[in-house]
Amino acid sequence: MHSGSSPPGSGGAPEGFDAFVTTAYPHLVRLGALLAADAHHGEDLAQTALVQTLRAWSRLHPDGDPAAYTRRVMTHLATKAGRRRWRGEHPTEHSALPDGGVPFTDAVHSAVDAQRLLATLPAHQRAVLVLRFWADLTEGQTAAELGCSVGTVKSRTARALATLRARAPQGQDDDGSRSAPTDLTSWMGTP
Repeated sequence: MHSGSSPPGSGGAPEGFDAFVTTAYPHLVRLGALLAADAHHGEDLAQTALVQTLRAWSRLHPDGDPAAYTRRVMTHLATKAGRRRWRGEHPTEHSALPDGGVPFTDAVHSAVDAQRLLATLPAHQRAVLVLRFWADLTEGQTAAELGCSVGTVKSRTARALATLRARAPQGQDDDGSRSAPTDLTSWMGTP
C-alpha cells in the first residue's frame, strides 16, 4: 500500500486492512515467490491476492481469517496461471546478467537451486509442496486449500518429491555414497 496515504479515490482502506497488509506482506511475497517459482511474479501474485482480499474485507474482518483467505486466493491464482500455455514475460536468467561483484554464500546458492528445481514442477505439485512443507499445513488443510481430496494431495506430494530427488544435485556422504537432499524447508526458507 502507499506509505502514509490511501489510494486515489478509495476514501481510505477499511479498518484493520492496513495493519494486516503491514504484518502479512513479507510472508505473502515469500509464499508467492515459492508458488510462482519466481520472486517478481510472486510479488505480483501477493499484490493481486491482496486486491481480492480488500474486496472481501467486510466478510473477513473482524471474525474471518484474512491470511487464510489471501493464501487460498494466491494458491488458486498460481495453479491457474500454471495451466495456461503462455505464461507472459520471461525474465532474463541470472546467469545472463553481468556479475555484480557480490559474493554469494552456499545458502543463497542452495535457495536459488531449490527455486529452480521447484520451477520445473507442474503448478499443482509445486503448490502442494509449498503448502505442506513451507506453510506447514496438514494434508487435510492442503486438500481444502486446493479443493481436492487428501489422496490427491498425497499422490502429488509423492510425485513431486520423487521428481525433486531425481533432479536434485547429489552430494557425497561420509561413506562415499551419493545422496540427494530431502529437507525442503531448508531449501525454501522458513515462513
